[in-house]
Amino acid sequence: MGVGGENEFRRRSVESGSSTEPTDRPTVISKDDAFHLLQTSRRRDVVRYMARADGRVELRDLAEQVAAWEEETTVESLSSSDRQRVYISLYQTHLPKLDEHGIVDYDKDRGIVERRRRARQLESYLAVDPVDTAPDPWPRRYGVAVLLCVVFTGASIHEFGVGPSTGLALLVLATVGAVAVGHWWSKRDGSEPIPSVS
Repeated sequence: MGVGGENEFRRRSVESGSSTEPTDRPTVISKDDAFHLLQTSRRRDVVRYMARADGRVELRDLAEQVAAWEEETTVESLSSSDRQRVYISLYQTHLPKLDEHGIVDYDKDRGIVERRRRARQLESYLAVDPVDTAPDPWPRRYGVAVLLCVVFTGASIHEFGVGPSTGLALLVLATVGAVAVGHWWSKRDGSEPIPSVS
């Protein structure tokens, strides 16, 4: 194919929406870039929304849902100022940034956004499995450990009376109890999980 034919092929590819231009972007997003892209809640919400979207979405629909999440309400209950505020922010700042890093394909003129494969790398940072309702196994483990300590201590007192083994059993019981309380305390102050897309 000559130079003229190659230029014609590129022109038709751009018109049809596909690109033949090589990208200088590495395929793996660095952690610094990932954290930079996810530092704002609006970009995190865009990545969440696009992960569950079926193909291309209109910027208007995306902006409405992000605004609804921010206001903790439904799309129908949003004020026009809330819609406009988020729309402008996504249009001017956040979507161009995500497009620049190859996370979405953003057609600013048509107001169309499409998720790209690189978005999966960011989605892993936002992964919250709302279906996982399995109980935490640690309380049961602590309960078994405490029960064994109590049984051992009771058997020791019954068989040998109060002595050095009783003191050791009480020490183990106190240690397991302290670890259980420490674990509970650290879990108590955990942050709220990121809300999933409904």
